[in-house]
Amino acid sequence: MVIIVLGVSGSGKSTIASGLSEELGIPYYDADDFHPQENILKMSNGKSLNDQDRLPWLKILAKNIGDWSKGKGGVLACSALKENYRAILSSESSSKINWVYLAGTKEVIKARMDNRKGHYMSSKLLNSQFADLEVPEYGIHVDISQTPDMLIKEIITKL
Repeated sequence: MVIIVLGVSGSGKSTIASGLSEELGIPYYDADDFHPQENILKMSNGKSLNDQDRLPWLKILAKNIGDWSKGKGGVLACSALKENYRAILSSESSSKINWVYLAGTKEVIKARMDNRKGHYMSSKLLNSQFADLEVPEYGIHVDISQTPDMLIKEIITKL
């Protein structure tokens, strides 16, 4: 089973995806760990990535998702903001991907981002995240105003 937890930065993707991984006993991966150094540097300098910046990263992720779908599976925390990104991500998978969208307001997410330490993604880039977001018309949608434990239980029930 491959699950991709998606949403804008600060929505709780890493927390929810790692919790699902633990509950389901399948490996956890964070898409941020697959970014080329140039992308991290660009975001660290407060600049948004464009589609050209993202393409190599998405292809790397697609290859890995394909491998995970043939093996032990995986839970991936990944922004996957646009439909064409999700198409690339699923392009090499041999099985259906379970998409989980973390929905939240800009105000709630900005407060979370402003309180986290040591992350290269600044809340200054939040508007660009929401501008790029194409909410999927499929998958599991959950409201991030709940506690992580409640969200994880809801997602597992819906899976």
